[in-house]
Amino acid sequence: TEKTVDKEVDDDDDDEEEEKKDDEDGDEPKIEEVEEDEESKKKEKKKKKVKEVTHEWDLMNKQKPIWTRKPEEVTKEEYGAFYKALSNDWEEHLAVKHFSVEGQLEFTSILFVPKRAPFDLFEPKKKNSGHIKLYVRRVFIMDNCEDLMPEWLTFVKGVVDSEDLPLNISRETLQQNKILKVIKKNIVKKCIELFGEIQENTEDFKKFYEQFSKNVKLGVHEDSGNRAKLAELLMYHSTKSGDEQTSLKDYVSRMPESQKDIYYITGESKKAVETSPFIEKCKKRNYEVMYMVDPIDEYCVQQLTGEKREKK
Repeated sequence: TEKTVDKEVDDDDDDEEEEKKDDEDGDEPKIEEVEEDEESKKKEKKKKKVKEVTHEWDLMNKQKPIWTRKPEEVTKEEYGAFYKALSNDWEEHLAVKHFSVEGQLEFTSILFVPKRAPFDLFEPKKKNSGHIKLYVRRVFIMDNCEDLMPEWLTFVKGVVDSEDLPLNISRETLQQNKILKVIKKNIVKKCIELFGEIQENTEDFKKFYEQFSKNVKLGVHEDSGNRAKLAELLMYHSTKSGDEQTSLKDYVSRMPESQKDIYYITGESKKAVETSPFIEKCKKRNYEVMYMVDPIDEYCVQQLTGEKREKK
């Protein structure tokens, strides 16, 4: 802030005029009376007012970045406000993961899962869509770092603050950066952990799966390293699940001893596969059949080689 104050100072101009006058009269002899109290008789100097400009610095942002604080110190309201500012979403987030990684490399991150999928989730990538913001030692580097997230996780919003990346890093060098690849691997792992935490709450997981089931299935198809963990998130309607969906784990737990394979049927809709004559034989043998009515299901199930399966 800039401040202007009026300040009184000695008027040096008058002194200069007096000195000049004395110099002009210097040749003439002068008689001066010296009084005892010379100081009391001394002529007071004239004062003049001048404007003095001063500058004071005010610290506008006194708060530390939210991701540098300990998770237990951050309130739910603070996470909510940060998520809305980060994503421009009008709703609260569904879940959040706040963590730090230390060791060979160090970084801090906050990841948010929205309550709703954006309408353009599977449209071609848009510039500056702002999925993950990249910081290096609290200095903002990039608004949308696509190299930090695989395509199937583009719905996750958040920030990543690295201690190891160089400040002058560019998009071109990011693609070849080994540190970034390790960060990406850790973020994917933490996202899957977050989905597992959501799964512990039936209602929250139902909302999550309604919005992002296609993303999970795409992850099963594309991410071979995390396929087994992602398969635990899959949910399907079946001949025994009624209106609810069942997981592969629950399906296997209900299998009779005589059943050695997992049975599923593909079709355009639940109504179409429910009335299919192909499942009658399984019903008679008390075998449960899962309904796979999403086009991506066929690609997804082809990758699930860890489970025995048979298509009817």
